Amino acid sequence: MTVAVKDNICTKNMPTTCSSAMLRAFKSPLDATVIQLLTDSGATIIGKANCDEFGMGSLNVHSVHGPVVNPYQHPSNAASWDARDRRSAGGSSGGSAAAVAAGMCDAALATDTGGSVRLPASYCSVVGLKPSYGLISRWGVVSFADSLDCVGIMGMDVSSTSKLFDVLSVFDERDPTSARPTTREKAQDLCSEHMSECVLSDSGNLANIRIGIPQEYFPASLESSVVSRFRRVVRALKNRGATVLPVSLPNTSYALSAYYVIASAEASSNLARYDGVQYGLHVPLPPGSIARSPGEVYALSRTAGFGAEVKRRILLGTYALTADAFDNYFLQAQRLRQRIRDDFMRVLLTPDPLAQSVSSPNLDGVHVVLHPSAVRTAPHLNDEQDGLDAYTQDVLTVPASLAGLPALSVPMAVGIEGDGWPLGVSVVGQWGCETMVLAVGGVIEGIERGV
Repeated sequence: MTVAVKDNICTKNMPTTCSSAMLRAFKSPLDATVIQLLTDSGATIIGKANCDEFGMGSLNVHSVHGPVVNPYQHPSNAASWDARDRRSAGGSSGGSAAAVAAGMCDAALATDTGGSVRLPASYCSVVGLKPSYGLISRWGVVSFADSLDCVGIMGMDVSSTSKLFDVLSVFDERDPTSARPTTREKAQDLCSEHMSECVLSDSGNLANIRIGIPQEYFPASLESSVVSRFRRVVRALKNRGATVLPVSLPNTSYALSAYYVIASAEASSNLARYDGVQYGLHVPLPPGSIARSPGEVYALSRTAGFGAEVKRRILLGTYALTADAFDNYFLQAQRLRQRIRDDFMRVLLTPDPLAQSVSSPNLDGVHVVLHPSAVRTAPHLNDEQDGLDAYTQDVLTVPASLAGLPALSVPMAVGIEGDGWPLGVSVVGQWGCETMVLAVGGVIEGIERGV
């Protein structure tokens, strides 16, 4: 299997720049754990994929290498490359999604902090899996936000994505956030117990599967063509025997605000190391000048090395961690994060394997939650993105990230609705229940491909 790797995952035989001038000359002395696992299993690493700088962005336009162009082309469109629409591949893992969509590789590794696997997967018509937090090792991955970052997988289909997940989902003692073997076994047992109640046959029968549709995942910004395509998928699942139920996740509206406070705060801490002395680009003082403080030396390197988006998030995160703002912003965001996770635990049928004591199954709950992966199709690269719009692309993907739950984006068929560009539908499950999420995703894939 050929695999592309996002440029924030360390590879000793290739540069790891994080698409930033700060690390343009950096070459890692080691391979990340996920790279070791891939090469040990016989996979071929074909190269590094462009991304938003340090993983910060939703459109893959914040890169020292330039923006990623979405390679999608409808089969009925015979236009040459130069004549095609120039649309975003999504971010921050746009390069990984584009490499898979263009047929350059069988699959790609990416990272997902708030939707950076699922959003590009939706825009580029590929499958994208964000695993449960802690299931795939982050050792050797350049950190953005430690409590949110996950190594994700992109593939042309659910089957290849599942195969890679099986290879990479192992305990790594070098990663302090890696889930312990006992926790993994506990989650697998709970998932298997509740999957045994369902009928997931090769023919796509979904008898006894309960699917929840969260009413909060249809914001005003959701395009009508997205809703019509999503409804078509829901009708098809009902026809296969699934029980589709409305559910409520009432704290969803706070997710985006909480995410940007937490992610920016952690980023400001993680990126403090890039000062031009310990790590990263070093810009010397102008001839004849004398630095009056270390900060003046650092400022030269950080000003030249970081792009505008990274600087914005560092400033926001640093403010959120100040004494005056810590209680009102960072701690409040953490409280909201717990509420968002509690919302999912309240609607999911399978008990939480991370709880100290396993509770009884929620018999009124659902096996998985289903929602559109994005509010719209891929925007044009030359569109002037409103300051707020650029930060709301992840509005539907952020809640699962805050809750640490597995989420899979599967392409929906491109019908007569909308502008003819792809969209994805996301399946979210209980922590450690990737097997169930992938199984339901596989049925949706079969439906949308007319199998």
